[in-house]
Amino acid sequence: MKIRKESPSDAGAIEVVTVAAFQSVAHSSHTEQLIVRALRDSGQLAVSLVADEDGTVIGHVAVSPVAISGGAEGWYGLGPISVAPKRQGHSVGSQLMGQALTELRRMGAAGCVVLGDPNYYSRFGFKAEQTLVLPDVPAEYFQAVTFNGSVPSGIVSYHESFSATV
Repeated sequence: MKIRKESPSDAGAIEVVTVAAFQSVAHSSHTEQLIVRALRDSGQLAVSLVADEDGTVIGHVAVSPVAISGGAEGWYGLGPISVAPKRQGHSVGSQLMGQALTELRRMGAAGCVVLGDPNYYSRFGFKAEQTLVLPDVPAEYFQAVTFNGSVPSGIVSYHESFSATV
């Protein structure tokens, strides 16, 4: 398996993997594939990586810019991240995460936020930060990792693509 940048021909396979990955997830809106498509169509995919196994896409991670009400710049949101159900639990997601964070550092990003399970994301340096707020979300599930040591203050907003429904 190799992690590589998304190519234009990967869009359909990414959608299939994303739908399958979130199909039985209780906390899912089941619009993750629509979010990825909307981010791509709006030019907001700052990082889009696939896990490729023998020419088959088995995983995907999307990273897009976020806005912070305090005016901090260079912050990104990680997600959705998807792994084909049969490949979950085989480090595919971990490898996608690691490469996405490496890519953000290479780009000079200040930091990254994620909404998800603290037990999973803490392995990558994410932790809940009292100064960063995602409204209507339990604080422990909204986490950040900083690449320059300083955590900004403010309300975080994801791109409008996260409201995609078609």
